[in-house]
Order: sequence, then C-alpha cells, then structure tokens
Amino acid sequence: MDALDSSLAPAPDLAGIVHRVRTHAWAMGFQRCGISGVELGEDESHLADWLGRGLYGSMEWMARHGLTRARPAELIPGTVRVISVGLDYGRRDDTEAWQTLDDGERAYVARYALGRDYHKLMRGRLQKLADRLAAEVGPFGHRVFVDSAPVLERALARNAGLGWIGKHTCLIDRDGGSWFFLGEIYIDMPLPVDQPATAHCGTCTRCIDICPTAAILAPHRLDARRCISYLTIEHEGSIDVALRPLIGNRIFGCDDCQLVCPWNKFAKRTDEPDFRARNRLDTATLSDLFAWTAEEFLARTEGSAIRRSGHARWLRNIAIALGNAPSTPSVLAALQSRQHTEDAMVREHVEWAMSQHAARNTSGRANRTVNVR
Repeated sequence: MDALDSSLAPAPDLAGIVHRVRTHAWAMGFQRCGISGVELGEDESHLADWLGRGLYGSMEWMARHGLTRARPAELIPGTVRVISVGLDYGRRDDTEAWQTLDDGERAYVARYALGRDYHKLMRGRLQKLADRLAAEVGPFGHRVFVDSAPVLERALARNAGLGWIGKHTCLIDRDGGSWFFLGEIYIDMPLPVDQPATAHCGTCTRCIDICPTAAILAPHRLDARRCISYLTIEHEGSIDVALRPLIGNRIFGCDDCQLVCPWNKFAKRTDEPDFRARNRLDTATLSDLFAWTAEEFLARTEGSAIRRSGHARWLRNIAIALGNAPSTPSVLAALQSRQHTEDAMVREHVEWAMSQHAARNTSGRANRTVNVR
C-alpha cells in the first residue's frame, strides 16, 4: 500500500521551486541567482594544468584538495545541482580608488575588504535561503559554501548564467560588471538548470596590460606567485625583493584589473551598510596604519577580512608600501619607529624600505651635483 501511494504521489513542481529560490534570493539582497549542473570537465582540465605548473604558490591547500574542487558530487555525495548567488559590493568610487593608488603616502586596500567580512554575511543569508526553501517544499540535502571549501565557484556561477570568467579570472556580468561576491548551495534536487553565460571580453587585454606585477601570464592564466592579492594576503614570510617595488602602496589585495575593465561601467553599485569602509581604510595614510599595535590591529579588524593576514603580515605589507612612498618626514619617521621591532620578518622589510629611501636620496644628491657642474 505504501509503495502504491508513493508511485501515485505527484511529481514535485521543480520549475515552481526554482521560482521560489529566485524570489527568496532577491528578497534576501542577492542581485544574482542561477542554477547549474555539476559537470565541470573542461574546468577540471584547466585546474589540473594550473596545479601541475605550480602556479598556486604556497597555497598548499589548493594542491591538497586536488580535483575535488571540480567535482561537487565527490565533495558532497548526492549533489546534483548548485545554486549560485551574487552579492554586489562595489561603490561608485573608481575615481577615488585611482587617486589613492596615485598618492604614495596613502594606503590602498582592495574594495572588498574595506568593510565587514563578506563570508559571514553571505553564509548567513544563504543558510536562511536554504531553510526557507526547506520549510516550503520539504527537507532536502544541501550544504552552503562561501569560499569555505574546495569549490570551483566561478565555473559554477558561469554555468548558472551569472557571468563569464574574464581574462583576469574574475567573473564578469555584462549587465553588472565584476564587483560582486559569490556563494553556493549544493543541493540534491534535480532542478532545471540555467543557460551558461557566454564570454564577451573580445580582443580586450586591459586587465593583462595593467597588472603591476605581470601576474596574468595569458588570458585566464594567473600566476598566484606574482599576484599582489596573493602576496599581501595569502603569502607568509618574506616577499620577493624584485616584486616589492611593483606593489606600490597596495597593502591588502589589488583591484587594478577590475578598475580598468570596461564592463565595470555597467556595475550595479550598492550601499550595503556592512560593506561601508571602516577605520577610514579608504583614506588612511600608510604612516597611520603602520602605527597600529597588535592589540589595536585586532580591535580594529574585528569582523573584517583583513584580520586573516595577522598583524605581522599587515606591518610587512605596509613597510613595503612605505619603501615605495615619497621620502617625506612622516614616512621616514614611521619606518624608524619600527626599525628595531622584534619580528624578524617585519624588521627585514623595514630595513629594505629604509634602504630604498637611502638609495633615492643618494641618487638625488648625485644628480644635483652633476647639475651644478
């Protein structure tokens, strides 16, 4: 009798469930929502080649998880679909961003890290989305991810129609640019999938041409070992001396490839309160931030993505930027204040920075002498 009842049970309205997913996603503040399958064959090949070339730098977890990143059903057994969402974080501050990059005494922090850490915000909203859906259609297998597991999020989002993967490896939405975060829900429901997004970079190479450290080796080929975002956030220890002058005043991340992308003129900017700049990070000077004690760093970065760098790496990054800054009294005083710091890594970068100013001053005096003659 139970078997007969089960066989006569109406099939779930999958299209109706998709409508519910989108409706709830938009109500929760997500600007994009799409559904994809779990087949990532070509992307898996690209990932395997990237790993094989060692372009992941010291991010051993990338190699440790191997190809699981491209196999959702292996990560979470039973997964047959992925709900991908996008949350805008960009502000109308491109001009201000370029002005900061041009001012050697100011600190540049990637736009995504100016406010609250997006991971917790998005994860909470995605879990609410899953819970609300389960309350309406019944329990289903699912798992929420926001950059918290080996997930090939950009490929999944592309397949869900949220945008295409640009030559700089960021996801681009033709109607909204690239200033948005991604999150996923792995599910066991065979929902109808969306059409994958098609690429529209054409012959443009602005992102490749502008990269300060030439980290974009070719379209869709990023060498993390040269990427400023990797160097200032993920990399531990000393930064290659040859790359230090190229970092400029970027102390946490880098946005150049996005700032120059022509598709970002269509970006939908947001005023999400959680993403507003904290601690004047959008206008702060290098000297001010270099003065933060370990205790002050922890207090000021509570709930921020910046905290993951730790105080020592924070100082390391700022020391490099100070070495690239003009030789003003405030810059030199800031470096001298930590000339004898106990942390060997920070001390080494401070010494390098001071040597940069010494060399510049020596060169300046020599040039003045030549001019006099």
